[in-house]
Amino acid sequence: MAIEIKVPALGESLVDAVVGQWLKAEGDEVSQGETILELETDKVNLDVAAEADGVMGAIQKQEGDVVTVGEVLGTLEPGAATSAASNGRSDAAEAAAVPAAVESKAESAEKNPAGVAPATTAPAGDDSSAGRAAPAVRRMAEEHNIDLAQVDGTGPAGRITRDDLMGFLAKQHPAAPAPTPAPERGTQPAAAPAPAPQKAPVPSAQSDREERVRLSRRRQTIASRLVEAQHTAAMLTTFNEVDMSAVMEIRARRKEAFKEAHGVNLGFMSFFTKAVVGALKAFPDVNSELDGDELVLKKYYDIGIAVGTEQGLVVPVVRDADRKSFAGIEKDIKELATRARDGKLTIPELQGGTFTITNGGVYGSLLSTPILNTPQVGILGMHNIQQRPIAVDGEVRIRPMMYIALSYDHRVVDGATSVQFLVKIKELLEDPETLLLEG
Repeated sequence: MAIEIKVPALGESLVDAVVGQWLKAEGDEVSQGETILELETDKVNLDVAAEADGVMGAIQKQEGDVVTVGEVLGTLEPGAATSAASNGRSDAAEAAAVPAAVESKAESAEKNPAGVAPATTAPAGDDSSAGRAAPAVRRMAEEHNIDLAQVDGTGPAGRITRDDLMGFLAKQHPAAPAPTPAPERGTQPAAAPAPAPQKAPVPSAQSDREERVRLSRRRQTIASRLVEAQHTAAMLTTFNEVDMSAVMEIRARRKEAFKEAHGVNLGFMSFFTKAVVGALKAFPDVNSELDGDELVLKKYYDIGIAVGTEQGLVVPVVRDADRKSFAGIEKDIKELATRARDGKLTIPELQGGTFTITNGGVYGSLLSTPILNTPQVGILGMHNIQQRPIAVDGEVRIRPMMYIALSYDHRVVDGATSVQFLVKIKELLEDPETLLLEG
């Protein structure tokens, strides 16, 4: 009896997903526990695994379809891959191959009397690369007789997308003028036609100048949440700058011993996380959430760290950052960032943050106005460190300076509070010893 492949439970607040890549085609053998399909959700990608050994049956939902929890995606026929359907396909293919083989051998003997075997190309969809493409992409490859092994995939884990296939096809078959037929034997060649007057270049077809790409589920969610944040919160941003000399001196002096003792690098994020915790303790309204007419003050410090990935920005959460050491924070950030870029984050790792830190400085950003990660009421933006002249004790000195930005919900946080919050962070970072006491 066929086993239905259904959309699994997606987690709290998630009710639907988008069908991503099918890793198995109809008729393919499947092992129990083997991933057969990827689903895209608002926050993470989920793998759907086979419940038993068998053969892939009918695929009912195609790439890009929106599906809900419990909806049937396809079927799995339990047992070995020797079903009547697969046998019928094999017999038909074998019968069709016999005359083709005879004809091929006759032509080969005529064209190649020395008996040297000509190079052959594997048929599209019958190579080890087929598993890197969705069924629709494989069908397109078969229609155009393209060997998928020759196509470079730009999708997750090197998977081949429609765009990869279209780009390969364009390279293999560029537009060319039709050849002029040769004149028949015994006839005079026709006079060459007079050259046509030159015309202004005509723009290529609009389809060659534009490309439509379906937004991933995550990108759609990012877009809707950013718009929602700007529509629902009275969002403002205030700025300050930090002299990073003391932090950089400590890192330079202690980084080797720190890495040897803890196995991770001593980065800037642990200093900023500790400074944010210290500022949140001093100004608890910034560590809160607005729920109707009530303000929910959080007495714990779960700090979200924004991480850029190929699929978009995600914000995994460092739990109880106030209870962790510098090494504990660095280890958590490293592990979460690695899992985010590998697409292996779980939904609980993305939920429940009380405040967010985003670092545009890794991309070279000098200044920005970060958007709130609702329902949080504050987000801190870090930026690039630049050597700049500043006045110190009446003298001009060159110091490593960083602009910092706090975006906040003015419905909850007053302007004076936001300014004092940033000043507190500045003080803690410029005198890092206080982080041990207040962070």
